[in-house]
Amino acid sequence: MNRPFLVSVLTLAALLTGCASTNIVPSLEAQTELLALHEEAMRAHRESNAELLLRAEAPDYVVASRGQITQPTLDERRARLERYLRTTRFTEYIDLVPPVVRVSEDGSLGWVIVQVRAAGLQATPDGRSEPLAFESAWIELYERRGGSWYRVGNVSNFKP
Repeated sequence: MNRPFLVSVLTLAALLTGCASTNIVPSLEAQTELLALHEEAMRAHRESNAELLLRAEAPDYVVASRGQITQPTLDERRARLERYLRTTRFTEYIDLVPPVVRVSEDGSLGWVIVQVRAAGLQATPDGRSEPLAFESAWIELYERRGGSWYRVGNVSNFKP
């Protein structure tokens, strides 16, 4: 677990302990849950684990990236992620800044904004490996359904 994420989780845990009798607790609990889902997604990249990455995604997921809005099916997302993670081995996949987490007042919606740096190797179609390095920022949109959080959308961009 990387240090900025751990500091964020510990800070939220301390706040939860200190605010146990106020109406802030549900929001802080939800923020902690969303941070844990973010760390799970980060770990999924580091471990090249597409199923872990998809575990919290809703079937009706929407993506805005590279100037397009798409609604890929779960099977389409799985195929794309498996192909990408099968050919990519990250030596680094870290938060550059602590994630920004917000939850709606009624606790039904949340979002996490992150900025990450990644580095590693990626296999080319001819079997060679090439260095891979990028910085990216994105927002993950979450909806609470049946007591669990699901990613319902992502808007992302890459640093030029």
